[in-house]
Amino acid sequence: MQHGILQFRSHNDIREFVNETFCKHYQLKLGAFHMSERILLRGGKPCGVHFCLHGPRAVKFTAIWETEGNRILFYGSSGERFHKTQLMGAPSLERTAA
Repeated sequence: MQHGILQFRSHNDIREFVNETFCKHYQLKLGAFHMSERILLRGGKPCGVHFCLHGPRAVKFTAIWETEGNRILFYGSSGERFHKTQLMGAPSLERTAA
């Protein structure tokens, strides 16, 4: 499943999109579960963001925003990829990581 090409102005917009995508796909109440994130580094430089939605019954759903291909890859609790979104004009991770 692919969403087409989307454009986001801020890191927060991407975070909200990831949360909404998980909640819609798994029929979860938006805002009911904690989502953590961390910057991914390659050679000491930011190359992506790992998002993790901590769902019901200790289930975890993950998404990776990888900046080289400028896309977000969504994974279910058993590690299967269920969605991919191509980004256009995403914010820089350099500003986000500072």
